[in-house]
Amino acid sequence: MGIHFDAVNKTFHIKAKDTSYVMQIIRDGYLSHLYWGKKINNYRHSNYMQMLDRGFSGNPYHHRDDRTFSLDTLPQEYPQYGNTDFRKPAYQIQFKNGSTVTDLRYESHTIFKGKHPIKGLPSTYVEHENEAETLEIVMKDSLVDLKIVLNYTVYEEFNVITRSARIVNEGTDSLKVLAAHSLSVDYRDADFDFLHLHGAHVKERFIEKQPLCHGIQSIESTRGASSHQHNPFIALLRKGTTENSGEVYGFNFVYSGNFLAQVEVDQFSNTRVTMGINPFDFSWQLEAGEEFQTPEAVMVYSDLGIGDMSRTFHELYRTRLIRGTYRDKERPILVNNWEATYFDFNEEKILQIAKAGHELGIELFVLDDGWFGKRNDDTSSLGDWFVDQEKLPNGLDHLANKINEMDMHFGLWFEPEMISVDSDLYREHPDWCLHVPGRNRSESRNQLILDFSRDDVCEEIIKRLSDILSSASISYVKWDMNRHMTEIGSASLPSHRQRETAHRYILGLYKVMDKITTSFPHILFESCSGGGGRFDPGMLYYMPQTWTSDNTDAVSRLKIQHGTSIVYPIISMGSHVSAVPNHQVDRITTMKMRGDVAMAGNLGYELDLTKLLDDEQEEVKKQVEKYKEIRKLIQFGDFYRLKSPFEGNETAWLFTNKDKTEVYVYYFTVLAEPAASLKVLKLTGLDTNKTYQIVGSNKVYGGDELCYVGLSIPADIRGDFQSYVWHLKEV
Repeated sequence: MGIHFDAVNKTFHIKAKDTSYVMQIIRDGYLSHLYWGKKINNYRHSNYMQMLDRGFSGNPYHHRDDRTFSLDTLPQEYPQYGNTDFRKPAYQIQFKNGSTVTDLRYESHTIFKGKHPIKGLPSTYVEHENEAETLEIVMKDSLVDLKIVLNYTVYEEFNVITRSARIVNEGTDSLKVLAAHSLSVDYRDADFDFLHLHGAHVKERFIEKQPLCHGIQSIESTRGASSHQHNPFIALLRKGTTENSGEVYGFNFVYSGNFLAQVEVDQFSNTRVTMGINPFDFSWQLEAGEEFQTPEAVMVYSDLGIGDMSRTFHELYRTRLIRGTYRDKERPILVNNWEATYFDFNEEKILQIAKAGHELGIELFVLDDGWFGKRNDDTSSLGDWFVDQEKLPNGLDHLANKINEMDMHFGLWFEPEMISVDSDLYREHPDWCLHVPGRNRSESRNQLILDFSRDDVCEEIIKRLSDILSSASISYVKWDMNRHMTEIGSASLPSHRQRETAHRYILGLYKVMDKITTSFPHILFESCSGGGGRFDPGMLYYMPQTWTSDNTDAVSRLKIQHGTSIVYPIISMGSHVSAVPNHQVDRITTMKMRGDVAMAGNLGYELDLTKLLDDEQEEVKKQVEKYKEIRKLIQFGDFYRLKSPFEGNETAWLFTNKDKTEVYVYYFTVLAEPAASLKVLKLTGLDTNKTYQIVGSNKVYGGDELCYVGLSIPADIRGDFQSYVWHLKEV
């Protein structure tokens, strides 16, 4: 690992664990991108830049006599608009005179050990300065006194480079930031497939892959959240790349609001990737002496396929993004009352479900929506974070103590960012929601959104949440967010700053989350947004797990969890067993399959445990006992995808501990087939030099045999919605 600057050739060579990233200062200060890929010892310009006179690709003024030199054909690090590059820029600034043309040139750079936190924003981190090195490159446009500091951090133990940018107004006039991406990467070809994760509510993070084509292909959110519809992740795959082989370039945005990730293929089949805050309906007024910091973007390279890229993201995020008490702690098995009772409950019913959970070995009871205000349905009371004395006449403290006496922890649901029109808070402060004067206020799920761009709103919510969390023995919080932004405006901002509202909201949200999570470090926080509508690295920085989807159907979850695992670690996924027929899709699946799917995450139950039949109780008890036995391996081990639910009727995945001495293999089949073929499942992730025994049998196989020959899938797996598990140990 390290960052080396060759002063003679003006070349930066960034080396990660097995990755090299190379750029060069050329001509009179342009920063050119040269290489990103497999680690090399020394870069000597074997892929030297070839310049040609290209028609309609103009030449910068100071190089007007050299028709071969154009920014339109030059691979760049942080490209700009207005002086011969006609591709999409990494940033755009508007000046007092209305111009948006800039001309950045290299001014200086600094290399230092470690990694600095980004003020007010989530980011990956280091615990010791020797874990990483950071390069800061200062680019300057002297005409307008604009400075942009490009930040690159490289980790010693990961094939990871993180990037961000800081825009500084060193002039005397204000300027307006119209676009500010966190990264831009240029490639000299377009021989890639484009992979991303699309979806909808109850259908999150479905994998989609297509060849790159000329023009722009992009994913984005303009919803005020990272969204169910597109996750802030993309990857470029070299042709022929598979789960276990081939080159992959992964990009993930550490941000929870509006984003844009786009890939542009130009006229010469060069490829440009940009990722950052969505410039749609965004601007930021930057006064003299002020600066604007972009969020962090994480770049991962692998030459060992999609799976290796995923495991790099998993380990980085589990150890150097997620923080706090629960980063390295096993997560509890919970029961949530939502699908058991919805809003219709009282203390007696809650204690009955908790008692049933205790008898089954469950460790945590979570009280979901409906415990506050006059919340008997979803039309009222959001913002009124005071206990409903009719449902819980003895209060939360009494209820929590009763549950604690059962040797269970107690958790609580909140939706802190929302406000109901029918609430005391709204009647007191109707201007505290996002709104535009004179416009109707669109509702979604009968609610509006609090204006977290305002300090007074943030402080009041911090106070109300803190009062509740201090009032009882609460060890878990589910933090929900059940609508997207409309009429995005703030009563506290002047007209020329209204387009800052959405980003200021996210900064306010991070401020509130940081205050609450640091004030209550003993509480396990799980983020949620109608399920997985805000499953992003920004949330994981504050809350170490996320409710993966409101869809708890086991078959649906095969795709949802498989897709989520492309980027996010298993320990970050909330995964529950629910009742059948399933409340989202009306499907009836076996209790065993529901349990096996849910064990590929943080196991929980979301059903009325008091209504289980005897055989169902026994099955749940077995699942709970088994998960307690294996959860350390599941939550902290390595995850391998073996068969994709997006490619057929079968799904398979594998968990192994770090030293590869113990393995769990899960196989699922959705629909039974007549005259089905007899199949073999080839494993991966094992040590091919080790020997493994299938636990519960006398069958012993070499790791090489299991990987190259495979395991026979039992022919007696019959019927729809079946699952099978192998447990292997080294002998």
